[in-house]
Amino acid sequence: MNKLNLPVYTFRISKKEKDKLLIFDVFRRKYVSLTPEEWVRQNILQYLVTEKNVPKSLISSEAGVRINTLKRRFDALIYNRNGEPWMLVECKAPSITINQDTFDQIVAYNNSIKAKYLLITNGLKHYCCRMDTSTKKSVFVQDIPNFTIA
Repeated sequence: MNKLNLPVYTFRISKKEKDKLLIFDVFRRKYVSLTPEEWVRQNILQYLVTEKNVPKSLISSEAGVRINTLKRRFDALIYNRNGEPWMLVECKAPSITINQDTFDQIVAYNNSIKAKYLLITNGLKHYCCRMDTSTKKSVFVQDIPNFTIA
């Protein structure tokens, strides 16, 4: 898989029939198809656990959210120790450019979720912003926050 702008981590990868690769998702506790987006998701979540002290038990991966009448799936949601949404994570494949549509997508999800932070990454570039849910404005932060502030 592609080299990302993240530390190198070790994952359990196996080969399925027809040379399709699978990666073990420790958050969902099962093997999933190793797509470029999944590679980014697994690496950024490992980064958050290893470098930013996020407890694995507070991460929900690939869960659903209802936006108006539509069901959508977010890549990951991290809760604080009180069970409140702390950070919403949206992952894209490295070949996908992060643009306004990407920000609009995560903001639409967050209108329902109301997480304090939004993190968007394609594995090469990472954007993190702090949300003010009362004014619905976001402020970009220099670095992904450490979970100890949650």
